[in-house]
Amino acid sequence: MQFSKQQRLHVGERSHLCSHCDRVFSLKINLTRHMRIHTGEIPYQCNKCDKAFSLNSLLILHMRDHTEVTPYQCIHCDQSFSQRGHLTDHLRIHTLERPYRCSQCDKSFQAKYALIKHMSFHIKERQYRCRQCNKAFQLECNFTEHMKIHYVEKPYRCSQCVKSFKANNELIKHMRIHTGDKPYTCTQCNKSFTQNGTLTTHMRIHTGERPYQCSQCDKDFVQNCQLIQHMRTHTGEISYQCSWCNKEFSNKKLFKLHIKIHTEDSSYKCSHSDMEFSYNNNNSRHPRHLTQNQNKINESYKLNELKVEVKDEQM
Repeated sequence: MQFSKQQRLHVGERSHLCSHCDRVFSLKINLTRHMRIHTGEIPYQCNKCDKAFSLNSLLILHMRDHTEVTPYQCIHCDQSFSQRGHLTDHLRIHTLERPYRCSQCDKSFQAKYALIKHMSFHIKERQYRCRQCNKAFQLECNFTEHMKIHYVEKPYRCSQCVKSFKANNELIKHMRIHTGDKPYTCTQCNKSFTQNGTLTTHMRIHTGERPYQCSQCDKDFVQNCQLIQHMRTHTGEISYQCSWCNKEFSNKKLFKLHIKIHTEDSSYKCSHSDMEFSYNNNNSRHPRHLTQNQNKINESYKLNELKVEVKDEQM
């Protein structure tokens, strides 16, 4: 017997099964929406910026960011927000609440997406592993998409190194690294750059433009990567974990410097002592400490000599 749409809602029939996980749905449209989690499809595009969303309702909420209407006011400071969810996230700065707890360890986070990213550290085994670069994936669809990176034809080869490219214009841009050609010149200070995008970012130094605004506080930034780095101060997100000592970092540059401690030999030897360092900036700072300590010792000797002279005069 066939049930109507309304009848299926009452009897609880679930006939639409997801092929990627064990979720089932009573309505096909709900399955279609759910599948976007696995496929990464985001069909609802904002016409004001480059953001896109999997659901139309999320796009409608996002559009408030472009309207200057911010009805949700923080009771602790003068900030206001276009969405209730943004206000909820912001309030945790004041309350220090971290409601998203990891089920594998004792860590907790202010934002849900920070917890999701953290959980990837606990995944020890993944079903789909790339033989080219050893990267692993939980879902077959993500693995298949990744493999295109290795098997896409790249007929345009660099004559100076081993790199190759899909398009000729990409090769032309790359060749500027070898030739030193910098065709994009700043009209304000005569600095030149290999790519137009780098010049655009540089021009913001002169114009004062800082287009990347934090939704949690009043800070803004010249580059999107700076905003992403800053957002980790609000979410408590830890993106980089050392596999040798489990130390964690939110900054990629500091993480890479730390890894050198484990992977590199002590290449830099101090000329004043027997100490060795993994990278040269520590070595360059070390003699200053030696010099400062020696100065303190010399001052101490001079002070003691002065005290002896004063005692002799008094006697």
